[in-house]
Amino acid sequence: MVNKLKIVSWNVNGLKAITRKGVLEKIIKENDVILLQEIRSNDIPLDLLISGLNIAAFPAKKKGYSGVMSISKLKPLSVIKGLGIEEFDAEGRVLTLEFEKFYVINTYFPRAGDGLSRLDFKLKFDNAIEMFALKLRETKSVIICGDFNAVRNKRDSSFWDENEPGLTPQERDWINNFLEKGFVDCAEKMSKIEYTWRSYRFKWKAMRIDYCLVSEELAVRVSNFQVLKVEGSDHLPIMVELSD
Repeated sequence: MVNKLKIVSWNVNGLKAITRKGVLEKIIKENDVILLQEIRSNDIPLDLLISGLNIAAFPAKKKGYSGVMSISKLKPLSVIKGLGIEEFDAEGRVLTLEFEKFYVINTYFPRAGDGLSRLDFKLKFDNAIEMFALKLRETKSVIICGDFNAVRNKRDSSFWDENEPGLTPQERDWINNFLEKGFVDCAEKMSKIEYTWRSYRFKWKAMRIDYCLVSEELAVRVSNFQVLKVEGSDHLPIMVELSD
C-alpha cells in the first residue's frame, strides 16, 4: 500500500452532467480511489475507458436512475457487485472493491421517499448492507462510504421534521447502532462536521448525509477528512485520507 491513500466519495447527481462540467477530472487526478453515486447511466465515458484506471460500474436496471461507479488507481483483488439481493441490486446501490488489507464499499442508500413511502424499503436495505459489511469484516477491515440519505442527529441538518426522509428516528437509529458495532465516522473523528447536501430549490435546506465510515482498527490511520468545495452537484464530495 502507498504511504497515503486518498478516497473520495461523491453523489454526482448524473455522471454525464458532471463529466461535461469538467470537475471530475481534477478529483480523479488528486485522489486514489473515487466512489461515485447516482451516476444515472449505463455508459462509461470514453476518456475513462481509455485512461488506464481500474473502473467498475454497477448501474441500475432502470435507465437514468441510481447506480454506482468506483474508479481506482490501485488494481483491486476483486470486485463485488451488489448485495446478492435482487430488489436492491436492481437499483445498482452497492459496489465493493477488495484490496490487500481492506474492502472499500461504495454505496448509495435509498431515500425514504416523499411521505416516507419507501421507509420500509430503506430500513430493509440498512439491515442488508449491515449484514454484508459485518460479514466482510470477518476477513479484513472495511471502509464504507457513500450517500446514506440520512443524518445521525440534529447537528447534521439545518431543519428538523422527523417525518422528513433522512430525519426519521428509525434511520438515525440505524446509523448510530451500526457505528456501535465497531465503525468510526471519519468526519466526527477529525472534528469536521459539515453539511454535504443542499437543496437546489430551498437553499436553507441542508444536511450531512454523505459519510465515510471505517472499521475501528483503521481509525488510527485516518489522517485527514475534508468536505471538498466542488460545484457540479447538489452534494459535495467528501475525502478521507489514510496513512500508514
